[in-house]
Amino acid sequence: MKRVTRVASFWLLMALMSLLALQFLGRSDRSAGRISPSELYRQIENDNILEVTIVGDSEVRGEFRSTVEVDNALVNEFVTNIVPGAAADLARELREREVEVDARAEPAGLLPVLVTFLPWILIIFVWIWILRSMQAGGNRAFQFGRSRARLISPDTPQGTFADVAGAEEAKAELAEIIEFLRDPPRFSRLGGRLPKGVLLVGPPGTGKTLLARAVAGEAARPFFQMSGSDFVEMFVGVGASRVRDLFEQGKAHAPCVIFVDEIDAVGRHRGAGLGGGHDEREQTLNALLVEMDGFESNDGVILLAATNRPDVLDPALLRPGRFDRQVVVDLPDVKGREGILAVHARQLPLAEDVELSLIARGTPGLSGADLSNICNEAALFAARRGVDRVSMEDFEQAKDKVMLGTERRSMVLTDSERRLTAFHEAGHVVIGVKIPGLDPVHKVTIVPRGRAMGLTASLPEEDRHSYTRDWMTGQLAMLFGGRVAEEITFGPAKVTTGAGNDIERATSMARRMVTRFGMSDRIGLMAVGDSDQEVFLGRELVQRREVSEHTARQVDEEVKQLLDAAHTKAREILEANRELLEALAEALLERETLDGNEIKLLVDGGELPPLAAGTDEPAESAVVPPESEPRALPHPKPGLGAPDPLPSPG
Repeated sequence: MKRVTRVASFWLLMALMSLLALQFLGRSDRSAGRISPSELYRQIENDNILEVTIVGDSEVRGEFRSTVEVDNALVNEFVTNIVPGAAADLARELREREVEVDARAEPAGLLPVLVTFLPWILIIFVWIWILRSMQAGGNRAFQFGRSRARLISPDTPQGTFADVAGAEEAKAELAEIIEFLRDPPRFSRLGGRLPKGVLLVGPPGTGKTLLARAVAGEAARPFFQMSGSDFVEMFVGVGASRVRDLFEQGKAHAPCVIFVDEIDAVGRHRGAGLGGGHDEREQTLNALLVEMDGFESNDGVILLAATNRPDVLDPALLRPGRFDRQVVVDLPDVKGREGILAVHARQLPLAEDVELSLIARGTPGLSGADLSNICNEAALFAARRGVDRVSMEDFEQAKDKVMLGTERRSMVLTDSERRLTAFHEAGHVVIGVKIPGLDPVHKVTIVPRGRAMGLTASLPEEDRHSYTRDWMTGQLAMLFGGRVAEEITFGPAKVTTGAGNDIERATSMARRMVTRFGMSDRIGLMAVGDSDQEVFLGRELVQRREVSEHTARQVDEEVKQLLDAAHTKAREILEANRELLEALAEALLERETLDGNEIKLLVDGGELPPLAAGTDEPAESAVVPPESEPRALPHPKPGLGAPDPLPSPG
């Protein structure tokens, strides 16, 4: 019906415009030439006017005695317009020259009416069309205050919990929400009520949006999906209007789920903007707070939201009654990573040698998005090789690319740079294998990857959730291993900028040990934070000082002492293992990359098998079967040296 109305309106408008055009065309006389009033008086002076008809008060039509050239054409008739009120003088002059003069009133036809009222008709028609479009919701340009949420009906194919792995606790929490939606009386018979809001919290890439999509597929109830950034526009009041419209739609489909992704875009602390409490974002947040738990209740509407920045959300938004539950979606453990790999590997034709458990053990600290990327890169590597199945070799290459960066073999290093990089990385390796308790070194390379000219990657034997003081002091020494190796081999005057990132990371770790973890006997168990720093608290940007000048000086001295001790320890170890340092460096110069088994062979005093002719692979592999060694890589640092230590448990 709406389509018929729009078609009829279109053709009505076309008919009005065509009628106006026909009237103008009918009014014109193609055989008559339009002349100016001056030309008319000139022809009167030349006695070339045969007869004249004065129409109304301003239009003159007539016939020449002889043809006149008008606009490069010879015409016998003419038409012109004169000044209103001059018709009487013109008629008197024509009669004096014995010209036949006739006069008639301007015909009262449809044309004058159309000329007068057609603009108003068009304006009214366009205005009615705009109003109908706004009411029908057919034109997004006139829906500033309408919610942009997309309704996902129960019949729309969506993912399920079977497509989500690595977040079992979160799945259990959300499964209860689904039970609430399916059978509300079961839970309300004892006086309980449906939770009004569930907040998914976790690092980026852990599957918060994937869980929401699974809820949409499992709930079999209407599901509204919207982004937090869709609420706020430059127009005043638009965000609040969209919030109200969103909950109106939700109440019309209750019980239902409303999912708001990246809610921190609209839910930040109030009073943090430059406009105080009067900016558009804060008014949107106020409307959201009222709709979630205000004077009127929205029973049956569950708000599911996701964010990776819960620290910036307004406390009024996080309180029970609005977000009754906060579900943590953290980085997966080894079993979770294996499950995630299994989900993403369903669509891949896997070779027989692929063992997802080994890949899972070799990817600690990676999120579900990282694991998905590894599966995709492995498929691309296999396709590039022209094979029909994805092998373990493809997964290993994909893992190295995702975790270490893309190899930059086009980057040409001079012999001196290669030699310096080899000793730098060898220094990290020696410290890593000689200090007990550190993660075993899994791989070292002098092939540039990403922004790094070389990389040393360690192998966590198991997922770490807390870190000892011995492990952190050993990690400090390992970070200084590259710089100390340069000093021992080339002399203090020949050290380079390659250790810049190592020193920066070591300083950051030592400062956290002193100021946050209470690992300094002099400072004690006081969390002093960083002195003199600009901090955005979610409310304001301030220059903050948490400690006195005396305490800040003591903190700097303790940090310096930890760094000096680590540097001294690295020097002692490298000087005592100079032969191993030389052997590792020479092996790197020859092979460019060493794995954990080759490093172990050199540490034990053995010799590496010779390389096959024309390749970088050993002629006889000395690698033990993969089952005997877990294969894992932490995230590497973006510069030379050892891998970046995992973030602090705090």
